[in-house]
Amino acid sequence: MTAPGGGPRPRERVVLAQRHGARIVRTRVEVQEQTEVGDAMIRGLVRTQLGLALRLALLATGLLCAVPLLMIAFPGLSEVAVLGVRLPWLVLGVLVYPVLLVVGRLYIRRAERNEQEFVDLADD
Repeated sequence: MTAPGGGPRPRERVVLAQRHGARIVRTRVEVQEQTEVGDAMIRGLVRTQLGLALRLALLATGLLCAVPLLMIAFPGLSEVAVLGVRLPWLVLGVLVYPVLLVVGRLYIRRAERNEQEFVDLADD
């Protein structure tokens, strides 16, 4: 190939993206080699997961503790019977499990989302 003036064309460097002054962060390598950056990323993930677990545990505890408090606040509810079973026993023996199931599923979905965001960040 020759240039329009008759001489050889100068070599041209082809790159996918021009980065001016930006440092390329290899986050996956940082995590695998346990460097300071990788360690900070992992601590951030652990902190996020712990915060999620504590918030949902507080929610579940609040919901479960609200039942006896409602029975104390409204004594008439303690005397109500459904199919021969008093309401407090029915609520604490039967209705608690769907609440715990929902809180558990919510935790799993959000924890997996946090982990996926971490993986996406590490892949960048």
